[in-house]
Amino acid sequence: MEIVSRFAPSPTGRLHLGHAFSAVRAHDLARDAGGRFLLRIEDIDGTRSREAFVAGIEEDLRWLGLHWDGPVMRQSRRMITYAAALGQLKAMGLVYPCFCTRAEIAAASASAPHGPEGSLYPGTCRALPDEARATRLAEPHCWRLDVARAVARTGPLTWHDDQKGWIRAEPLAQGDVVLARKETPTSYHLSVTVDDAAQGVTDVVRGTDLFEATHIHRLLQALLGLPTPLYHHHGLLTGADGKRLAKRNGARPLADLRAEGADPAALLAALRAGQLPVGVGTAEV
Repeated sequence: MEIVSRFAPSPTGRLHLGHAFSAVRAHDLARDAGGRFLLRIEDIDGTRSREAFVAGIEEDLRWLGLHWDGPVMRQSRRMITYAAALGQLKAMGLVYPCFCTRAEIAAASASAPHGPEGSLYPGTCRALPDEARATRLAEPHCWRLDVARAVARTGPLTWHDDQKGWIRAEPLAQGDVVLARKETPTSYHLSVTVDDAAQGVTDVVRGTDLFEATHIHRLLQALLGLPTPLYHHHGLLTGADGKRLAKRNGARPLADLRAEGADPAALLAALRAGQLPVGVGTAEV
């Protein structure tokens, strides 16, 4: 079977070395096996996504010498597809509208159970009677997955990580996640699951910060009748201060390195070896 991997950044800023590290690993996994490497732009965040950043992502990848196959998929052009997937889940009775504000959720979270990524949604709107829901649908609302009901439908599930082997899916630990936001008719969980299947992705390469999300993605794959890729969760790059390289932590863009005359071939070789420029930090290969 042909290996198909993908790199799927959000165009909310320029790429930095952390992005490049993940892109290189996804690229090399496919290329070393004679497979295909795809580029997907995850631009469902309409308030922060910018066309200039889309162009910058493509420019940065080409500068590094990473070339993708076929056209670039844009999530912002696939809202009808996501709505159809959400419609399937609605027909199964597995999602419900949530009218809670962030302030209400924050207030309730103090006594709510905690999962791997913090407080879980306490299920306030899950218990609303159907009549109450119907009368409130004109209000702003998101759609949440009733995870317990979904798990009861699918039964036990597993997925495979190249570092940890076979994993039993534990989506209940994530709580009732959002599948469609108030301002956007989809979410990361729904769109990434649908798109990986649509693009024929066989191997998902991404950071360990998304390891826990895979439990939900495996559940959605089972519910929607989609194939399950193999997963490769790699360690994250950290800066000299020990913090993860990220936009919010001020990670330097690749564009800055290019402007300073960095050699892209040398940088690419260093990323493959897990050796970063002096002063940047360390890589977990």
